[in-house]
Amino acid sequence: MEDWIPFGSADYWWLLAALGFARLMDLLSTFTATPNLALEGNPIAKSLGWKWGGLLNLAICVVFAAWPMVAIIVTTTSLLVASRNFSVAWHMRSAGEAGYRAWFLEQMNRTPMSLYLFCLGGQTALVALVGGALAAFSSELVPIAIGYGILAYAAAVAFFTLLSIWRWRAAMRI
Repeated sequence: MEDWIPFGSADYWWLLAALGFARLMDLLSTFTATPNLALEGNPIAKSLGWKWGGLLNLAICVVFAAWPMVAIIVTTTSLLVASRNFSVAWHMRSAGEAGYRAWFLEQMNRTPMSLYLFCLGGQTALVALVGGALAAFSSELVPIAIGYGILAYAAAVAFFTLLSIWRWRAAMRI
């Protein structure tokens, strides 16, 4: 695959299908976990809501499907995010958004911040090592892009988790 592929080509449709599926799984997993977006960690997604977020995702898929490297990175990252969401969605849904938030904040208050940050760092660093190794030691577009997608996932988990902690700690000081 080249840097850009023509709109409507067979490769474009395959990438659009992969992107569409991955973004749909991210949206479905988010909806399963937090239908009111009360627990959404991405402030942009939270402020856009379901309607505008869905339209933005559709536009992203249509545009990025013409750019294979980015399409594969976004697909990989989206599938990993969806997997993470699904792994805790049952707990969020069964406790309710407010109940889960209260439980989570109680656990955060009982856990030393250094331990939490150590575990977050360990989780994201180990995932990043896999992605980095795949990207560094591959010579073809698809495995390199998947490696970068795994790296992007690790970065997103670290960034949005730290952002949530920062907002939580700021709210606790008020």
